[in-house]
Amino acid sequence: MLLPPLLALAAAWSYGQAQVILKQREVSITRGHKTTASMDCIAEGIPDFQYANIHWYRQVAAKAPERILYIGPSAVSYDDNAYRNKYSSSKKGTNVCTLTIKDINSNDVGSYYCAYWHSVTGYYNKVFGSGTKLIVSDKRSSPPKNSEILQTKHKNQIMYVCFIEKFYPEVITVTWTEDEKEVTDNAVKGDAWQATKEEEYSIASWLTVPAESEDKKYYCKYEHEGKSTSLPTQEDSVKTSQDEDCRTVFSRDQLMHRTAYLVYIILLLKSSMYNIILFFIFRMWAYTKHRGKKA
Repeated sequence: MLLPPLLALAAAWSYGQAQVILKQREVSITRGHKTTASMDCIAEGIPDFQYANIHWYRQVAAKAPERILYIGPSAVSYDDNAYRNKYSSSKKGTNVCTLTIKDINSNDVGSYYCAYWHSVTGYYNKVFGSGTKLIVSDKRSSPPKNSEILQTKHKNQIMYVCFIEKFYPEVITVTWTEDEKEVTDNAVKGDAWQATKEEEYSIASWLTVPAESEDKKYYCKYEHEGKSTSLPTQEDSVKTSQDEDCRTVFSRDQLMHRTAYLVYIILLLKSSMYNIILFFIFRMWAYTKHRGKKA
């Protein structure tokens, strides 16, 4: 099931003409075998959209993108006749192009991108969307079961860490905002991890701000296939961590993963030695993995 319209900006091209932008949902679509999936591409800045050629590409792991088809003013053209019974495309309204995939199986796993050849002063430039990932699984998607913000302060800096836990599949978008404006400076998204003996995933993202910004309200926003939520930093539920002791913040079953992130935070605030940070992160990860195997 697709989420409500939280769309990601993919690519744009502008050179003395209207800007061309293709938008796709970057979250995943999870489908079981033998079902159907559809994904939209929203185009902005394309004149005479109904007469434009919109291309669709599929990319699988470790391979270059492969074009499936393109749809013109009146018909769909396929790069391989074998695709005719598998894929279809249509246009809706003045700027929406849809790709439909039928009779899904494991070979359909991958990311799907829309594209448009944009002519600028006699030259053509291809604009791509951000892509939508298709996951084929008999396990149903599930939204995060828990999310919270940890705050830690050191000298003239504050770091907020947003924990989002126990969701499936692993595809998720996480952004930080202030007054509806996205904050990208000093914002880092970690990799999703999978808990031992569990199929759900968890992830953390952190934002570093000057201490004088303590009274400002920032939001950690995440979008998952089954849920979209915004967490504010200025709430009683935000937990404050002290460098000396993290056990008062974390529950025991989550301590190992979260301690790894806390070690990262403390080192990042106290030191600029990047190699030392990587060393401690790796040691904590290796220890957690070893304990998981023994369990």
